[in-house]
Amino acid sequence: MQWSFKDLFMPRITNVYTRTGDDGTTGLGGRGHRVPKDALRVAVYGDVDELNSALGAAQAAGLHPAVRDAVARIQQELFHLGADLCVPEEEKLKAPGPAITPAHIGSLEALMDRLSEALGPLSNFILPGGTPGAAGLHAARAVCRRAERGAVTLRSREPIGPHVVPYLNRLSDALFVLARYENRTAGADEVYWVSRG
Repeated sequence: MQWSFKDLFMPRITNVYTRTGDDGTTGLGGRGHRVPKDALRVAVYGDVDELNSALGAAQAAGLHPAVRDAVARIQQELFHLGADLCVPEEEKLKAPGPAITPAHIGSLEALMDRLSEALGPLSNFILPGGTPGAAGLHAARAVCRRAERGAVTLRSREPIGPHVVPYLNRLSDALFVLARYENRTAGADEVYWVSRG
């Protein structure tokens, strides 16, 4: 039997609560496959959800238009990433759906190249902070690194999308650049780590 990705994964939300998770399980994207809510795959796409929420908080703090637009695009991509992670690879063979591709990674690299032209080279590590928006982007970067670590562990145990880990790796770098750019455009000084304390 053939089915589409829409049949397989796209939710129709009629009620916010379903009671199906009261037993401590959740459904993966696919045909009724349920796993414990503390399964590693669920934890990883939960970290991606937390990352998206952190980016929403950074947006709400107010960002430079160039940063705001980049973050808005990244938030959309994170839903692709969540779909990529919550659908097991064997289900994707039956019904391909949204996934992270090399184009997403290339877009992050192009963004970093473009914004880095306005930033000076770093001479030391910088402390997270600056404007509320930049601080929020630094917090999101730390969540992104956690999601990346979880994805690496998940990849060692079961197949995942081939571009998931590279995307998260590049995204954490991009969030660092975006935070620096946000501070630069707002006139906020970067605070450097004093290594001789």
